[in-house]
Amino acid sequence: MATKATKAAASTKGAAASTTAGAADYDAIVVGGGHNGLVAAAYLARSGARTLVLEARNKTGGAATTEAPWPGAPDFNVTRLSYVMSLLPPTIINDLQLAEHGYKIFPMGPYYQAFPEGGSIKLYADDAKRNHQEVSRWSKKDADAMPRWDAWLAGLAEVLGPLLLTVPPNLGSHQPKDLKETLRLAWRHKNLNVRTIADVTRLMTMSIADLLDDWFESPQVKGALAVNGVIGTWAGPYEPGTAYVMAHHSIGDVGDGHLGNWGFQEGGMGAVADAIAAAARENGAEIRTGAKVRQILLKNGRAQGVILDTGQQLTAKVVVTSLHPRTAFLDHVGREHLPDDFAKDIEHWKTRSGVVKINLALAELPDFTADPGTSLAEHHTGSVEMAPTMPYIERAFTDAREGRPAAKPFSDGVIPTAFDKTLCPDGYHIMSLFTQWVPADWNQQPHTEELQAYADRMIDCYNEVAPNFKSSILHRDIVGPYEMEHDYGLIGGNIFHGELSLEQLFHMRPAPGFADYRTPVPGLYYASSATHAGGGVCGIPGMQAARAAIADRKAARAGRAARAGRAGQAGRAARRRGGRRS
Repeated sequence: MATKATKAAASTKGAAASTTAGAADYDAIVVGGGHNGLVAAAYLARSGARTLVLEARNKTGGAATTEAPWPGAPDFNVTRLSYVMSLLPPTIINDLQLAEHGYKIFPMGPYYQAFPEGGSIKLYADDAKRNHQEVSRWSKKDADAMPRWDAWLAGLAEVLGPLLLTVPPNLGSHQPKDLKETLRLAWRHKNLNVRTIADVTRLMTMSIADLLDDWFESPQVKGALAVNGVIGTWAGPYEPGTAYVMAHHSIGDVGDGHLGNWGFQEGGMGAVADAIAAAARENGAEIRTGAKVRQILLKNGRAQGVILDTGQQLTAKVVVTSLHPRTAFLDHVGREHLPDDFAKDIEHWKTRSGVVKINLALAELPDFTADPGTSLAEHHTGSVEMAPTMPYIERAFTDAREGRPAAKPFSDGVIPTAFDKTLCPDGYHIMSLFTQWVPADWNQQPHTEELQAYADRMIDCYNEVAPNFKSSILHRDIVGPYEMEHDYGLIGGNIFHGELSLEQLFHMRPAPGFADYRTPVPGLYYASSATHAGGGVCGIPGMQAARAAIADRKAARAGRAARAGRAGQAGRAARRRGGRRS
């Protein structure tokens, strides 16, 4: 029978205490079946833990999802939110043997921008000679600067790349363990010179516009290179910190060894999640869909499992949550069960977006005036941008910041069916437009009619440089911030679970003192993209949260064994003393 104390704890708002006696149902429960939750589950199961994944939607993947959004055209599939791969590290690919579970990437072709005034530019991830030729059409000076730019980025990647897999130290803490980790990080970078440190400092604080102005003169070249500085970000190219956003998206590869390469997953981004889920299941994890978590189950301040929307309680020794920080902590744990400073940090977490995803089914490929033809050509195989200049991009952001959707939106477009023939019938194509911006508060209402008008304007922008574009569209699917938040759990419509702004990076992600994938609640670990390295389908938060949980369990077992050993020694010594007295 439950005690009065147990009953009182069970009625506490925001959490509940388990009244279940005996062993836990699972060793680990993972809340959220997005790619990070699945990675965490795969590593936990791989360690031997009995692991359960709980996903609220009827399918796993979260934002990494392949869907058929048109009931009348079920053979047309789109990568509905996330749309390209880059930052998933070889560590995860190899540890989970993802290639054996269907992970197959087609490296993308060049960045391509056709200009309304005529002409176009292509930029390649790994072909300096062709880049020089392309950029020379707009500026000989900029063409000569490109090799130096590429070398500069490569140098920064040598510093920033390893940091993606680094657990941020608890800067400012005087605890011996935290001081040791801080010193270890400093020692690892002991060979950095004054110039490199200055470059990193400038990168973290500058706007992408100011950075590119230091290197290039051509508006066309700067527009093409500015794209990665604003993608998925509530900031225009003139905002400080966007230079780092560019670097964050430029230091990965897709397993082919080429810095900054991006790629298409065969079967769409949902196939990435499917591969990770298959790896988790092969290692013994159980995955349930349609299982929405209402609360984290607490007992004596420690996470002990979850309560589902149905009221069912499931207990576990460890809980890992991969949801947005406001959902994970303020809703599922409850502010009253969190330290005040931590709760305030989560309440103030910036998660604006202004992103609208537009998915299109096309009867034929775009026929660009600058590069004519509807037959598959190289410029169809990469990112097909609508970002002709930095002032164009800035104008789109200014519109949204002033409370109206962009008159001429910015777009990072791709045509995955240039390689992937599994997404739609032969002879047709899918085009994915990741567009920006609408006002930040459009996550609060559907704005259906206004989104239709916004999509019309976006399509008109492409139609200006490819006159067959509008007439080639068979179906269109528009996903705004409201749907991203209410259907996918992306608060604010932010695909990164939080802005990649300077005050929300590294040891500040998601809150000072809690960037090591642990939380203020013992037994609860955090694997969201709101942690360090999050932003993009990288899986690093899931891996690191699982590693933290596994390490803590091992340390706890070692501690218990040591205490038992000491107790046994003390008992034997006492018996020997008693024997001598007798």
